[in-house]
Amino acid sequence: MGFVDLLVVALMPILKVLLVTGVGLFLRIEKINLLGPEAANYLNKIVFYLFSPALLVSNLAQTITYKSLVTLWFMPLNVLLTFLVGSALGWILIKITKTPRHLRGAVIGCCSAGNLGNLLLIVIPALCEESNSPFSNISTCSTNAQAYASLSLAIGAICTWSYTYPLVSAFAIKNTEQSSIQPSEPSSGSCTEPLLSPSYNDGPGKLELPITNLQKMKKVPLMEKIVRCVKKVFVPSAIGAIAGLIIGVVSPLRNLLIGDNAPLRVLDSSASLIGHAAIPAMTLIMGANLLQGLKRSEMNVTAILGVVAVRNVCLPLLGIGVVKAADHFGMVGSDSLYRFVLMFQYAVPPAINVGTMAQLFQSGQGETSIIMFWTYALASISLTLWSTLFMSLAS
Repeated sequence: MGFVDLLVVALMPILKVLLVTGVGLFLRIEKINLLGPEAANYLNKIVFYLFSPALLVSNLAQTITYKSLVTLWFMPLNVLLTFLVGSALGWILIKITKTPRHLRGAVIGCCSAGNLGNLLLIVIPALCEESNSPFSNISTCSTNAQAYASLSLAIGAICTWSYTYPLVSAFAIKNTEQSSIQPSEPSSGSCTEPLLSPSYNDGPGKLELPITNLQKMKKVPLMEKIVRCVKKVFVPSAIGAIAGLIIGVVSPLRNLLIGDNAPLRVLDSSASLIGHAAIPAMTLIMGANLLQGLKRSEMNVTAILGVVAVRNVCLPLLGIGVVKAADHFGMVGSDSLYRFVLMFQYAVPPAINVGTMAQLFQSGQGETSIIMFWTYALASISLTLWSTLFMSLAS
């Protein structure tokens, strides 16, 4: 298959993402205001507590078995590598650009955490539907695509809140010590952080940061600190992913819930019906939040260009090397779509969850939005080009 054919195949899924994102941005403008701060906040909570967990439960339960889980062991390691290398490159970037301390968390967070959720859920299955796709001749392409994208979303959510969140909070806490900026009062100990940025609103229902005040943090018993840390990791999406994996791997549960003849198949079909709303809702919110990036801020232009270079150039190049090395040592199997997904995980723009963290800490919200805006704007080009190259390498 020629370069132009692969380019067209890679372009179609990216256009879908751009169109839906554009609708979300349009609904956010003041004259329309159908997806304003308050509406986005409520929709975000529905995605966080209902749509996303339902999507993961149904997709993973249907597509992941014990056998397939064993063959996909390299994906968690691959995702972890994207976070580790991204944060290392972000640390180098803030040293080179001399980024102000209170903005360093935003830069490192954007370099560390990638959008491993809704982008993959849209792009990967769509590649199987294209007639000219090198993966369309694989009989299990659609099933595998859902499994790879869902597992990527689950691992990405866990890594984002267990690894990137402490990095961002470290700089945010130092900032609150050195300035008069005070974050929201702690909540009653529940972990209510959403997986998408709920816009930067000051109205009713504003999400609060569980632990930000160092004075109160020292008075909290050790066991309660541990419980709160566990809650940060086991957010609803992580719980949904674990439930879906258990159902898919444990044969008696799978036979009870999954399949045309399963006695309780209505539960799975209902979860699947609810979960299908997650992808458009997440993408609409993403578009609405990107509108914040059109505003001015104190973020250094060099730092913005550096984040763009890390996410759109450095990490994809590294991804090719990692996956090729893993393939050489027989770690990734023979599935070309799987190899493509592993490389694609390095090329995605920053996770919208980083904007959530900036909003929760009330530190660098506008700067994070600007980084998001430019990385996503340029990702429409870079993802298309990288996807073309990845398909040629994977197939």
